[in-house]
Amino acid sequence: MWSQKKPSPPSDQGQAVAVIIFVLGVGTLLPWNFFITASKYFNDRLKESNAVTNSTSGVALKEYNYDSWMALLSQLPQLLFSLLNSFLYQRVKERIRVAFSMIIILLLFSLTAGLVKVEMQPDTFFSVTMATIWFINMFSAVLQGSLFGVVGLFPPRYSTLFMSGQGLAGIFAAVAMLCSILSKPDRHSAALGYFITPCVATLGTLLCYLLLPHLEFAHFYLKRSQFDALETSHKLLDITDVKALNSNGKDVEANDKTCSDSDEGQERSSVFAVFKKIWLMALCVTCVFAVTLSVFPVITVRVQTVYPNPNWEKVFTCVCCFIVFNVMDLAGRSAPSLLQWPSKGSRLFPVAILSRLVFVPLIMMCNIKDSKLIFLSHDCAFVIIMALFSFSNGYLASLCMAYAPQLVRCRDCETAGSLMTFFLVLGLALGASLSFLLGKLV
Repeated sequence: MWSQKKPSPPSDQGQAVAVIIFVLGVGTLLPWNFFITASKYFNDRLKESNAVTNSTSGVALKEYNYDSWMALLSQLPQLLFSLLNSFLYQRVKERIRVAFSMIIILLLFSLTAGLVKVEMQPDTFFSVTMATIWFINMFSAVLQGSLFGVVGLFPPRYSTLFMSGQGLAGIFAAVAMLCSILSKPDRHSAALGYFITPCVATLGTLLCYLLLPHLEFAHFYLKRSQFDALETSHKLLDITDVKALNSNGKDVEANDKTCSDSDEGQERSSVFAVFKKIWLMALCVTCVFAVTLSVFPVITVRVQTVYPNPNWEKVFTCVCCFIVFNVMDLAGRSAPSLLQWPSKGSRLFPVAILSRLVFVPLIMMCNIKDSKLIFLSHDCAFVIIMALFSFSNGYLASLCMAYAPQLVRCRDCETAGSLMTFFLVLGLALGASLSFLLGKLV
């Protein structure tokens, strides 16, 4: 029977598409990372405003619990709109969803930067900040879900690049905060410079996204739904990429089956049908981020140094909490390019996921002020725990996100990517909710 010859994928000239997808990964997590890294700025401003207001009224200082509320109000809109995005992605064009979301995030970051030098009552400032966090993360959920779906259309190594970019977003935010601390300007100028940075970065991310469809390599994969099938897609990958992305021959065989002739002429599967194929990976990624958000940053930012050096005390949280976490998280997200173990079919994979629960009590036993659970007080103990905690977060999460599209047909990769994003955010929301309880225990 005669069949139309399938076009061969072009090469990624100068790795331009790889760079752009990496940048898009950075852009999706900038909002979240810039708000958690600025925890000290928001807490200090609330305390100072609160102290001034209550000194005149004689009322006791109000406890705002910024870190817990920030974590929760970041993840609830992420959860709701990731779910919405999973079902409505076919009704609104992906290009509109992504571009509109980036523009709104840019405007909201500009508002946050503008409010740095505006004096406000603590209740008003807290309410405006929480509302900003809610709406930024609402559009960030649509952005992240849409881009995960897009990245799922590319060869698997691009999913790893996207996840690595997300890891770099945290480093970007932490280094920006460290620079603002070390530059020693007045607090308002430092905060203004800090929040202007994501405005520029978001604008750059938007420009990269608009450029992507005009590159030949990206155009081929973004438009491949127009072809009957791409059963040879993995065979046409460079042999180096295949070795890097598949830990053994079984993975290659499974991937080839995903894009077989059975895809020809078929419609996309329902969301539920796709979920039945990826449910284990979805639950695994939920567990990974639930454990992470239960203690980071709500518990980890409370850990203090044992050295009474004012200069070290000033940068301890930024360096040992945020920079260590994000550097090792990035290393973990990048590691699957070199090694993918356990494999997606291994029983050890869910065991490795559940083993991360040990980090919750370990972090709670670090040097937290006024805690009765301190058994690991030294700075080195905290740094080692944070390094292992963050590396395992990035590595296992990246494996989950890379394995899921390999379990479905090519035509269902976008649906799988959107569903995985929903369960990723579900884990974040569960972890943020649990952080309220854990915060009371230390």
